[in-house]
Amino acid sequence: MKRSISTHVFLQQRLHAGLLDAMFAAGAQSIELFAARHHFDYTDRTEVKELAKWFRSNECRATLHQPIFETRASDWSRHVPATINLIDVEKSRRIDAMDEVKRALEAAEMIDIDSIVLHLGSANDTWSERTLDLSMTAVEHIKAFAHPLGVKTLVETLHNDVTTPEHLINMLRIAHLDTVNVCLDIGHVNLHGMGGVENAFAVLGDRIRQLHLHDNHGEKDEHLWPGEGTVDWDAVRKGIAGLKHEPVGTLEIAYEPEIDAKPMSSKAAEVFAMLEEPAR
Repeated sequence: MKRSISTHVFLQQRLHAGLLDAMFAAGAQSIELFAARHHFDYTDRTEVKELAKWFRSNECRATLHQPIFETRASDWSRHVPATINLIDVEKSRRIDAMDEVKRALEAAEMIDIDSIVLHLGSANDTWSERTLDLSMTAVEHIKAFAHPLGVKTLVETLHNDVTTPEHLINMLRIAHLDTVNVCLDIGHVNLHGMGGVENAFAVLGDRIRQLHLHDNHGEKDEHLWPGEGTVDWDAVRKGIAGLKHEPVGTLEIAYEPEIDAKPMSSKAAEVFAMLEEPAR
């Protein structure tokens, strides 16, 4: 597994080189840039240029998490529903969502970004002919925009009916999206009704190219550090060991106001060591 940390852990803060340094010091070989304008303003070319300079100066890759909020404000919490929905029932909102994701992808003109993680639907969206069609259209559109930038497209398993492992793999097969793969969110598949970790690895198999690693107690999407909830991390280790392609394993941890970089770095290093222990 390639070690990675999402800047989500610093989401209430403006992203800068010092925070990237802390993640790199924890052993991160890749960093997921969480696209939220108050945190990482992908529309500010000066800011993007500074981050691009950091990545060029360090042996660390970059990935991108699509924006999920339209607002620049930093006073929302992670429990507020996402406002960007690529498969919204309203065409105008789908177009707005697509435009915002494209704006974030334009950062790849300066930062060498390996992949983008996409969200399909909100918590209340259900699997249907309509959501299948809208999902295929959205993914095909983003893929066409991302490919010339050298960015691979990944679709995340969310806590909704549209993106269960079974529905995601069916969507990719029906649409013949052979070069689009999956970001398996371990915390999400541990939630009630989502099928569990072992099932997710069995269904998605080698379409898994990235993991979002966080924990919970099976009821709420808490984004705890691995080991603080009920996720079966030995099952995760076994699943990773069985993959044909080495995945990027991204710690996607809940942010805390003004979290200190040094304690985060130490904790992340400890968690990486735990995750890399041999499966029992």
